[in-house]
Parts: sequence; structure tokens; C-alpha cells
Amino acid sequence: MEKSEEEKIVIVGGGICGLATALALHRKGLESIVLEKSEKLRATGACIIMQPNGWRALHQLGIASKLRQTALPIQSGHYITVKDGKHTDLLVGNGGECRCLRRSDLMKTLAEELPPNTVRLGCKVVSIKVDANTSAYSILHLHDGTMLMPRVIIGCDGVNSVVASIVGLNSSRHFSTCAIRGVTHYQTLHPFGTAFYLFDKDGVRLGLLPINHNDVYWFLTRKLTSTDSMVSKDQKLIKESTVEAIKGFPNHITEMINNSDVDSLHLTDQMRYRAPWDLLRTKFCKGTVTLAGDALHAMAPFLAQGGSASLEDAVVLARCLSQNMGIALDPTGMKAARAALDQYAKERKMRVFWLSLETFVVGTMHDTSALLVELRSWIILTDQ
Repeated sequence: MEKSEEEKIVIVGGGICGLATALALHRKGLESIVLEKSEKLRATGACIIMQPNGWRALHQLGIASKLRQTALPIQSGHYITVKDGKHTDLLVGNGGECRCLRRSDLMKTLAEELPPNTVRLGCKVVSIKVDANTSAYSILHLHDGTMLMPRVIIGCDGVNSVVASIVGLNSSRHFSTCAIRGVTHYQTLHPFGTAFYLFDKDGVRLGLLPINHNDVYWFLTRKLTSTDSMVSKDQKLIKESTVEAIKGFPNHITEMINNSDVDSLHLTDQMRYRAPWDLLRTKFCKGTVTLAGDALHAMAPFLAQGGSASLEDAVVLARCLSQNMGIALDPTGMKAARAALDQYAKERKMRVFWLSLETFVVGTMHDTSALLVELRSWIILTDQ
């Protein structure tokens, strides 16, 4: 039997962006609920590289100082071409604060700062009905028959977002490149200090960043193969394929991979992105439904900006809502919600466009197939 509940703000998706958005709203005195389809909060992927803009957002959320205790500052960068051993210095974080956080630490910290019962686990959204032309509430249907009627729906449900299709964004696409990530623990101090290293050989790139004095996060990108979907399901196979890919790399790098924590290994065989031009053509919202995080601007990890940009979304969206939700002579709050989302879209559009474009350019330097797909799309668009 269906039951109806009215809520002011509902966030779909309990990942980093969903929790950060709920916390940003809470800091502004606005209540929200987070619907997460899993039975527990999940932190997919071992770590997240937090850039200076991400730290500014974490400061706004009130959790930066706590998270700094769990991760070392990255103070230098080095690019090494394996074949000739040539070293080039890299500027890390554009000279600002950059650290490598465990995703589980970030998720836990965000969740601990939220009011009790903010997150509802095991809540799967079945359908969304949006009325974009009147002041009627949008309606969320959940798998258990519950029907929610919120003033605002925020889709933070990732690269395969259900909410994005409601708003009108085209489906995300994928590069023909895969990414492998893992963590290695050293019983004694690891040899990398506080530096970021990037090794390059024949299209295989391996980067590493210290988390603390004993743990190192590493990632590898290479051309996608026909067996990667099978390999991604077996962490032992992931390690074996990584060791195979780095033949000829320095011995201490091979040793780092061999000694990595098997449970930390994750292979992404479809690195998804949204075409930058799709973001220009989309309003970011429909009625009182909008998007944030990867649901809005999935951009693959080439610039390590996905997480930081998502935190920016959360802070800006909460500010826009708090500035508008108190509009007088608006008993339902719908006019205020629309004004807030329009302001959010205006502030974020060019920011996420340029980040997505820069990421896309870097990604397609190693992925000709994705570039050809987007060139065809661009030709079709300009001919219309």
C-alpha cells in the first residue's frame, strides 16, 4: 500500500556528492534526506585526490581540519619517462593544497556531521514524475511503495544517473581507456616522501601519491582490452594484469604493485564522461529537479577534479537554496525553489564546462576513438 510523505529537499544518491550536499544544506539550516539504494554507504575506489578548490569546499563544510589529520600534503611532483629515465618537475595543485584522502575517511566524516536519520539506506527510486510547467510538486516513487513529494530533488546518483535522464542530459559516454587503482601499505616508511610521481611508458601511465607515511595510493591507465570486463571482477587478476602492464618499469614500482592490498584493487573498464557541449546545451534543471556531482559532469579522472568539483556543486547549491527558500508570498516554496536552481545553474554552467572540456582534451590525447565520436557529434550539432 502506498504512503505519501512531503519533504522539502530530497537527494538521490548517498555517495560523496550526496552526503556533501546534505551537509552543505545542514550548515545553512536546511533539512534534507538522502536516498541511497545500497544497504550501507559505499566508498567505491580506494582514494580521492583532493585539489585546492576541493579543500576550499571542505572548509566551507566545516570538515577540512579533521580530514587534514588523515593525509599528508603533496608538496612536489615528478614526471618520469621510463624508457630514458628523464625527469620533469610537475606543479601539483597549481601550487595550492593537494592531498590524497581515503574515500572511506571522507565518507565517514561527512556522514558523522549529518543529523540523525538524514540518510535512508536501501531506498531505490523507481520513477520520478516532474511537472515543469505548474507549481505542482514532483513525485518520487520508491521500490517499497512510498511516494515522496519534495519541493526540490537533487540527483547525486553518479555517472549512470536516473535523474539526469529526467533533466534531459544525454547519456554519458566512455573512453577506450581503463583505470586501475590500489593502495600499498609499507611496514616501514615508504620511499616517496610527500611527492607525486607519474611514470609513462608506451601509453601506460602509473601515478602514485602518499596518503600518509606508510600508505601509498597508486593508479594506472592503459588501453582497454577485450578481457578487462572479466578481469575487473577478480582482484587477483587485476593485480596480475597490472604487473604485466608495467613490465620494464623500475623495480621498486613493480614491488609496490606486488605488495598492494588485494582488497583495495579496483579496475574501471568504462571511464565515463559527459561531452562538454552537452553541458552547454542543457539547463541543468527541470522544474524543481537538478543535478550535482558525476550525475551532472562525469569527467573521468584525468585531471583528478571530479571529487573537488562535486564538493563545489554542493556548496554552491546549498547557498543558492538558502538565499531563495525564504522568499515571501510563496506558500508552496516552488517559486523560490525554481529561482534557487536557476541561480545554481547560472553559476555552475561555465565552471563545469571548462573543467569538463579540459579533462576531455587530456583524455582524448590518449583516446582517438572518443575524439572521433565527439567530432562527429560536433559536426552534426553545427549542421543543425
